[in-house]
Amino acid sequence: MMLSTMNHTYLPIWFGALVLLWSFLFYLYYVLWWKHESYKIKLIRKQGITGPPPSLLLGNLPEMERMMSQNPETPKIDGSLTVLPYFKHWTNIYGKLFKFAVGGIQLLYVNNLSIVKEINSFTSLELGKPAYLRNERGALLGKGLNVTNGAVWYHQRKTVAPPLYMHKVKEMVNLMVESSSILVKSWEKIIDANGEGGIVDIVVDEHVKNFTSHIASKIIFGSDHHKGIKIFPKCEALLKAIGTTTTLGIPFLRFLPIERNRKSWGLAKEIRGIIMEIAKERTGSISHQDLLQAIIEGSKNGELGTLTEDEFIGDNCKNMFLGGYLPPALAAVWGLMLLASHPEWQDRARSEVLEVCEGQVQLLDFNILSKMKVLKMVIQEVLRLYPAVTLATREAMQDVKLGDLQVPKGMGIWIWLLSLHRDPELWGPDADTFNPERFINGVTGACKSSQAYIPFGLGARVCPGQNLAVIELKVFFAVILSKFKFTISPNYQHSPTYGLLLEPEHGVNLLIQKI
Repeated sequence: MMLSTMNHTYLPIWFGALVLLWSFLFYLYYVLWWKHESYKIKLIRKQGITGPPPSLLLGNLPEMERMMSQNPETPKIDGSLTVLPYFKHWTNIYGKLFKFAVGGIQLLYVNNLSIVKEINSFTSLELGKPAYLRNERGALLGKGLNVTNGAVWYHQRKTVAPPLYMHKVKEMVNLMVESSSILVKSWEKIIDANGEGGIVDIVVDEHVKNFTSHIASKIIFGSDHHKGIKIFPKCEALLKAIGTTTTLGIPFLRFLPIERNRKSWGLAKEIRGIIMEIAKERTGSISHQDLLQAIIEGSKNGELGTLTEDEFIGDNCKNMFLGGYLPPALAAVWGLMLLASHPEWQDRARSEVLEVCEGQVQLLDFNILSKMKVLKMVIQEVLRLYPAVTLATREAMQDVKLGDLQVPKGMGIWIWLLSLHRDPELWGPDADTFNPERFINGVTGACKSSQAYIPFGLGARVCPGQNLAVIELKVFFAVILSKFKFTISPNYQHSPTYGLLLEPEHGVNLLIQKI
């Protein structure tokens, strides 16, 4: 009886304390965030830019979640691709330039070609990467090349770009052929053991990831590649643990010890540990010519900002893994799916490969690859329809002007590549159709403006590994086409999905046979 009375006595006190706590948090939210965000919103509205009305704390996240759950579209291989239906819905209402918010993050959606051109030609460091990438995706990206700005970014770029210049990539073709030969042998072994009539149903995704991870591991770690390769599955698990667009910007969420955060923190720690163990084992007496060594040397000179030497090494290595492993693997997987769905292009590309190589595909080099014009068109079309990195992001470090558009400091910009790359106004009525022929006269002849084709990003922050990725894909398809024929399996479910990359939700099943 006494205990019950005490509980009733203290209940109003606890309730009052809870109200005071939430009031204090709301006050901080207003002082530290809303006062600054309201300036951005007012400036954008003055320019006649509108968008979906946001809620106070979650922005447009509830509406985005609702449209994702209600998306009725069943994607077709040759058809429109709306993996984030809210962009299509809002574009129909507000046009190709509008504002929206994810949690507390204010953003401009840009599918306006004139503004894309302005961003592409913008060389000032006043247009950088959004702060939320470091805050919300910190476990994944840290403070590496993909997220830093200003002098720190410039030093990181100068550190990692030279080992990826074209003259260096030309020397890597043998490595790519070696890696593709490993994949060929694994498929031949599966076919010989299980193929009825010489045909076997294979989910190709993991096989292709093994191909790209082998290459990336040797480029980054050199003779230590057998240690570094352990990182790749952990990076992929971390990517999945981080979450999707609809978890961005929710106040204080990234600090809470929820299961997703705990898993992300643990994986990030494991990855950092492996990288630093390899880095610290290196001594001045051994000469290393790999990307890790370039990053180690970069950590000892130049502008590091707030990064320690260990952070510079760990974060930039992790950024290189993510760029050199999954995006080219996904491009290769989507390319196999499209060639399997379009046998006329598969046959045409194969004929070219066999003719140019004269049956000696194992002797591939850069000069031979440069003669494969059909294969180049195929790769360009794959990257147009299914770019692995489908979102180009920027943030104004200061108030900047892009043509007639004034972008306030701190405002984020999103360019959704699937909208730009599949816009019928730019690419014609067959914009959703696989048609490599459109690239017969290069990018400038494929659409109304070459600025509408940005599979490797745009402007000063274009991907430093784009030459590597294209040559890697050329080698991959040349070798596979020379050894196998493949068609779409009846078990394949076409369901592209976007987490942080554009992936096949259920993998890609192909019926594969040896030639």
